[in-house]
Amino acid sequence: MSAEPVRRRYDSLRRTAQAQQTRAEIARAALELFVSHGWTATTVRDVAREAGVSVPTVYAVYGNKTGLTRALADAADLSADVPQLVAELESPTDPARQLAAMAGYDRRLYERAGDVIALVREAGRSEPELATLYHDSRVRGDQTRVEVFSSWPAGVLRSGLDVPSAVDVYAALCNIDVYTVLTGERGWSADRVEQWWCGVLVRELLA
Repeated sequence: MSAEPVRRRYDSLRRTAQAQQTRAEIARAALELFVSHGWTATTVRDVAREAGVSVPTVYAVYGNKTGLTRALADAADLSADVPQLVAELESPTDPARQLAAMAGYDRRLYERAGDVIALVREAGRSEPELATLYHDSRVRGDQTRVEVFSSWPAGVLRSGLDVPSAVDVYAALCNIDVYTVLTGERGWSADRVEQWWCGVLVRELLA
């Protein structure tokens, strides 16, 4: 008598798993096509064909191509492990270690999702919504750094450096372009980039 409710519950779990698998397959196909062919040249039909689903399915899951790219951008933040960054910023509160935590987050972000970030930035040249998405993500990063730098006691920042200037220096050093040049053109490992960031941030920002 209890078998039917159990079957129904398992059917629900199965449908949820299938839906998640479909979303993952569409996102994987979109990322591959966007990176290899460019955002402008890729159509929703291309993504559907690559993912092995119908065009209406892509629209039902993500709305449109812009929505699909937004989902990939959101996944980029998740891949860098925001909870790890929060935990490292909260304990301990030593400024040098907090700088290291932020540099580590940026390294993970660019290492795991740099292609998505580059894609969103490129697509933003012709799609205002994606330009806004890229800009907003940069603003969120700046807001985190303002919050952290503002929490430090007087005298921690290098003499003559205020919080806005410190945020500018950080942005100039720890960005995807610097990461790409060092790893792609200069042959640095991601570990080496992160270690260099940690050292130069301390020298440039702390008294």
